Amino acid sequence: MKNLIFLFFYIFISSSAFCQNTSDTQNASQEIINLISSYSTSRDTKDTVLLKKILTEDIDQLVSSGVWRKGIAQAVQGMMESSTSNPGNRTLKVESIRFLNPTVALVDARYEIKNEDGTVRKMWSSFAVVSEKEQWKISAIRNMLPSGN
Repeated sequence: MKNLIFLFFYIFISSSAFCQNTSDTQNASQEIINLISSYSTSRDTKDTVLLKKILTEDIDQLVSSGVWRKGIAQAVQGMMESSTSNPGNRTLKVESIRFLNPTVALVDARYEIKNEDGTVRKMWSSFAVVSEKEQWKISAIRNMLPSGN
């Protein structure tokens, strides 16, 4: 019986050490949703100052055409060129956030571009986000255009 009680407390204490505080996770989730919204806004308004505040220096991005953008300068330039050459209303809707640890999370979002002719390009975006100096930033972006198969 002593062994059973000891085992119960051992499991309880060791498992609670790996639990995240629910309010911390909820706060971080909202901050991440706001981050993705800021990213979308910066793309729509072509705000390079905002982009540089919310991207890490070593960001990398794989776009749906297969082009890699590596580093903040290349990423910002590519984003601005893409927003200019592919005009339309961009919408990012966060579908899920998975915390790998308290300072790293994976974010999946539906990404839609409503073109000027009324057609909608439906894609997925995945973001790797990190907390740097208590501010969430985007470290990597992966865009995917489903094949429809």
